[in-house]
Amino acid sequence: MSTQQLPVVVIGAGPTGLAAAARLVERGIEPLVLEAGPAAASAVREWSHVRLFSTWGEVVDPAAEKLLAPTGWMRPDPAAYPSGGDWADLYLQPLADVLGNRVRVGATVTGVSRAGRDRIVDADREQQPFVVHITYADGREERAFARAVIDASGTWATPSPAGGSGLPALGEKAAADRITYRVPDLKDPVVRARYAGRRTAVIGSGASAFTALALLAGLAKSEGGAGTKGVWILRRGISGSTFGGGEADQLPARGALGLAAKAAVDDGHADAVTGFRTEAVERDADGRLVLAGEDGRRLDPVDEVIVLTGFRPDLSFLGELRLGLDERLQAPVELAPLIDPNQHSCGTVYPHGHRELSHPEQGVYLVGMKSYGRAPTFLAMTGYEQVRSVAAAIAGDIDGADRVELTLPETGVCGGAGLFDAPDAAEADGSGCCAPTPQLVQLGAPAAVGAVAEEAPAGGCCGS
Repeated sequence: MSTQQLPVVVIGAGPTGLAAAARLVERGIEPLVLEAGPAAASAVREWSHVRLFSTWGEVVDPAAEKLLAPTGWMRPDPAAYPSGGDWADLYLQPLADVLGNRVRVGATVTGVSRAGRDRIVDADREQQPFVVHITYADGREERAFARAVIDASGTWATPSPAGGSGLPALGEKAAADRITYRVPDLKDPVVRARYAGRRTAVIGSGASAFTALALLAGLAKSEGGAGTKGVWILRRGISGSTFGGGEADQLPARGALGLAAKAAVDDGHADAVTGFRTEAVERDADGRLVLAGEDGRRLDPVDEVIVLTGFRPDLSFLGELRLGLDERLQAPVELAPLIDPNQHSCGTVYPHGHRELSHPEQGVYLVGMKSYGRAPTFLAMTGYEQVRSVAAAIAGDIDGADRVELTLPETGVCGGAGLFDAPDAAEADGSGCCAPTPQLVQLGAPAAVGAVAEEAPAGGCCGS
């Protein structure tokens, strides 16, 4: 069998992975989708309680919709905002069902290489198929051969720590019983009881942190929630862009989410601590947690900590491949300058495709949230455009692969994390770079509270 007759292995059955499979099928190329979780969209299901800040019209891939149409599937109201659970149940699972045995669940990819060639060997390298090692939930091991590999495994399983240096804070692991790296589901009575009437630190400055602050404020105002208090910990100061673009955001629910976080602070349901980088997590005599900063500050004790400082890619199973990754973001080198939060906001990211996603190892593509490495705020529509281009390139349609078929909405915020290390300067710039200081508005739809970036709730626009 020639390499061209082999399937394309897609790692991950999330939104981008399933869209990649749909695009490959559209091109007459067989995909093999390997999902580590017990069902398609397993990561999305873990934040099923969180509502997206994009509408149904923006989170359904056109090629996927074509696959679904013959089954009688109808896209939900394009103007409505789905929750993660809605997205999984009403779109992603039906799409996986249509793809049938092309999708394998409980299949963890443990390694990818070239058949008979480790990372060192040059000879005939590009003529060899890829070999993918798989371990199934029942312990079975298997290898599959592929003409190309699309890694859409995301970053959900590898959240960034509380420590300000990128490493876990001292004592962070020992305090795991009081720390979560997810937005809590306060509709769950057990989870609700964990936070009700308690003091909770929220570390992070992005969409997920906004969500947590808004939810805690809602809990404080609800029956049985009296005494609930948030402590919002930011590694930089507060400026006009801290709460996002507000009414200037072209995704209205995303702008409203930042304003909900602002309201939590303005109404006294959360106190903001700025310029604080966590160095240690300690316990006081009562077992409560005390956060110590790199500058010597020690905060008042809290009962719980919610760490929402973004995510990072797991590259461990790609070690035998020759990847070209930016040394800072761990994103493809051609993509990194477009998404670097040190330089600009996510509002200035341009649509991109196979050229920006390529590596020295031809035929390998990191797509979706994983393609952004450590950069924050990835939109589903970005992933759909990525895999449209990648599938065209794999099929040999370079003109189609190079064509741009997407215009991304802007955040209404310019300027990135350049003030990250200068909180005083950030506070002085009250108006932000190009957005007016957000004005508090009444949230018109429940969808605006608890909305996140589609692929995985990561940090905010410009880091944490």
